[in-house]
Amino acid sequence: MEFIVATKAGSIMGPIISLFGYIMDFLFRITSSFGILNLGLCIILFTIITKLLLFPLTIKQQKSSKLMSLMNPEIQAVQKKYKGKKDQTSMTKQQMEMQAIYEKYGSSPTAGCLPMLIQFPIIIALYRVIYNIPAYVPSVRIFFDNVVEPLQKQPDFINKIADVASSYGLAIDKIDYNNADKVVDLLYKFTPSNWQALADTFPQISNVIAENASKIEQMNSFLGINLATAPFTGFTNISIAWFIPILAGLTQWFSTKLMSNTQQMDPDAPGAQTMNTMMMTMPLVSVFFCFTFPAAIGIYWVVQGAFQIVQQLAVNSYMNKVDMDELIQKNVDKMNKKRAKKGLPPAKVNQNASANLKNIQAQTEKEEQLRNEKLSKIDRQVKESTEFYNSDPKPGSLASKAKMVQKYNEKHNK
Repeated sequence: MEFIVATKAGSIMGPIISLFGYIMDFLFRITSSFGILNLGLCIILFTIITKLLLFPLTIKQQKSSKLMSLMNPEIQAVQKKYKGKKDQTSMTKQQMEMQAIYEKYGSSPTAGCLPMLIQFPIIIALYRVIYNIPAYVPSVRIFFDNVVEPLQKQPDFINKIADVASSYGLAIDKIDYNNADKVVDLLYKFTPSNWQALADTFPQISNVIAENASKIEQMNSFLGINLATAPFTGFTNISIAWFIPILAGLTQWFSTKLMSNTQQMDPDAPGAQTMNTMMMTMPLVSVFFCFTFPAAIGIYWVVQGAFQIVQQLAVNSYMNKVDMDELIQKNVDKMNKKRAKKGLPPAKVNQNASANLKNIQAQTEKEEQLRNEKLSKIDRQVKESTEFYNSDPKPGSLASKAKMVQKYNEKHNK
């Protein structure tokens, strides 16, 4: 995976990525001014700032989740009512009844999805910046450019640097070493031993390589962990970096559990089992990714998970104090304003929706009553006929003669 400036410019999310790149660059300049040349600290500050920026969307999403927990019993009742009914009439009735519920609470089926849809490209942009910091943070890239510029002027540069990369198992396919961006992408993956091998391969500029490699190593070192390399390098090479994916999984699991406490989902509700499964599998996915991605991604994942826990505790406390009646009224007022822009009186729309729902329910009840009366009449006739047919009247009586006639008619009518 490579993220370079050229790719960034043509990306749909380019403006968002550029913004985060500027934020990271600003943080790096600030920390550097205090003599702290460390990307790990910048990632921590960067994560906290972005989480704070996204906090309003988090509150909105939590409100939608809590509102949905109030709506769920009514929604489930409608779903159970029409369970197994696939005819067009039943599906239309179900849709109208569901719409009436959403109108009652001033919500919509997509209300809880919008904040997540907004956050998704932001999260992708965050990963792109952190995954390849030199491509988006000019203050960091300077140290790599200090090596790349003289490196590209060395004799047989392309073959030699390709040999260094391949000897350490680094991917070199489709890399244009005449492109400075591509070379920076490669050098960002270098470990201290890779830098030493590069200096030995190009002794003419070994001092330049060593000087900048020392600063790059200082930037990428966080608690003895190289942020540019993945924690997992083999089962025989267990290191302190393994704590990163483990902490990432634990923090995500706990934060997800805290979030689910606000939703109060019925365990028998549709989708409840899926949510429970995701609560267990997503932290495991986080562990896998943080083992295989550069440690910088893992640091971000751990910090955002830990911050999410603190934030979620605060959100849960806030949501417990939210007046749901007031929230519903605000939602209804907001929905009515949107309808007013369409030239539809809000009250009339609600009345029509309620009237349509009542008409459907009345028609359904009437049809059900007629059907039950018809079935009851048929059952009564069958019962009377059976009792009469199985009765044993006195021989020679009028009833016995009538029964003989009935049997004769039934026999010849077959």
